[in-house]
Amino acid sequence: MGTAGDYEAPQRRQERATAVTDGNGNAVFTWPAGAFAAPPVVTVAIQGPAAFRSQSITANTATSTTVNVLAAAGVTLLGIGVLAAGAPAAGVTVHAHAVAP
Repeated sequence: MGTAGDYEAPQRRQERATAVTDGNGNAVFTWPAGAFAAPPVVTVAIQGPAAFRSQSITANTATSTTVNVLAAAGVTLLGIGVLAAGAPAAGVTVHAHAVAP
């Protein structure tokens, strides 16, 4: 007995959100209840005025993700560009894209 038809794998759940960092450089994303059964795979991008910034995901669970953003000033020492120590970057817009694993 034959069957006909095409199989399409179910789509994985996706969520997108935007947040602004607080005074400690943290942006917290709270995912909708039941959106993910396990911590999602999260990618982030930051948006703000020209500067050197770094971002890292400091916490990631099925219900929320925290991103920390640091900013560093550029310093020229003897004609060589050097980055100063990073400090929390407040007021930076962070975009997050979460996909179910």
